[in-house]
Amino acid sequence: MKPLSIITETFSESVIREMTRICDEAGGYNLSQGFPDFESPKAIQEAAIRAITAGYNQYPVTFGEPELREAISRKVRQYNNIECNPKTDITVTCGATEAMIATLKALINPGDEIIIFEPFYENYGPDSILSGATPRYVTLYGPDWRYSSDELAAAFNEKTKAIIINTPNNPTGKVFTKAELEEIAALCIKWDAYAVADEIYEHILYDGTEHISIASLPGMAERTITINSISKTYSVTGWRVGWAIAAPPITKRIRKVHDFFTVGAPTPFQHAAAEAMTYGPEYYEGLKSHYAEARDFILGALRTAGFQCELPKGAYYVLADASGIMERLGLTDDTAFSRKLIELTGVATVPGSSFYAEKAKGSRQVRFCFCKKWETLESVAQALTAKLPK
Repeated sequence: MKPLSIITETFSESVIREMTRICDEAGGYNLSQGFPDFESPKAIQEAAIRAITAGYNQYPVTFGEPELREAISRKVRQYNNIECNPKTDITVTCGATEAMIATLKALINPGDEIIIFEPFYENYGPDSILSGATPRYVTLYGPDWRYSSDELAAAFNEKTKAIIINTPNNPTGKVFTKAELEEIAALCIKWDAYAVADEIYEHILYDGTEHISIASLPGMAERTITINSISKTYSVTGWRVGWAIAAPPITKRIRKVHDFFTVGAPTPFQHAAAEAMTYGPEYYEGLKSHYAEARDFILGALRTAGFQCELPKGAYYVLADASGIMERLGLTDDTAFSRKLIELTGVATVPGSSFYAEKAKGSRQVRFCFCKKWETLESVAQALTAKLPK
């Protein structure tokens, strides 16, 4: 038989989703995949039910129901300082995942390069390959996850088509500062490159940290694609409603790709999402408050168990150094440790190597997510303390 796609041999399936399957088989505590194990807000559930009973059950407008695009436009004007026309600048997609690959397919030509900060959300590498781009990686250095300005500048060249910025960042919890974003913006302008901003955790911030959208900076509105979703902010990761915001020439191409990828995101959930975007500031303050408490609790539990980790400034993950525990268990790599951790404690995590192009950089790290109910977090703390070697 003729050989299958060579491209698909260059990357693996998601390690994050694999760890969820292993956790489910073991009946463990899933701190691997970033979805809540508590109920989504009743108000948004009821909005979806109303949309279904009102008859919003057929194909939507391909690039997004007008009500949702208008709600997104109002929201980003107020919160993100981004001006966008709901008719020409927004594409509603099947989650931020589709928004990212549709964006890259709309941007990339053969020979183009994409800059990616690492550790990175694991989709970015395969997305780059599937879009036909060559990824170039710039390291974020712990414990505060700063990049080297010299290394960043050296990554840009005449082949650079885009840079992906995930802020707040998965898996590190880094929130890019205004000064860092201005530095990135200046390089994009200098090299005529696009910024692809994944801002899905924009409302999950701690310690007074501010979220800044790079599209709001001078000179960046026409060369930024801002990607987002309702998944994390409203705890509905299974609804698959996301979007990409870009200038009309870019949006036209994203819409073409999206049309033939998925036709449209789920219609009733789009209408529920539009309603959710009318929630007042108290909702977002409650979200931050809940996750701040969960962050502090899980950090304490991890440190007590022997992990080394720093407080994330945003999102709901902790990228922890497991070196000490690994040595006590006689293990030398993160994958073996992650599997052993489930065996010993029932706690599922993600091997750190899955967030790096050069796997050795993450071989002593594991990522925990803490978007879980208190019962889960307390059980995890007890299991780690009781069952890991001291």
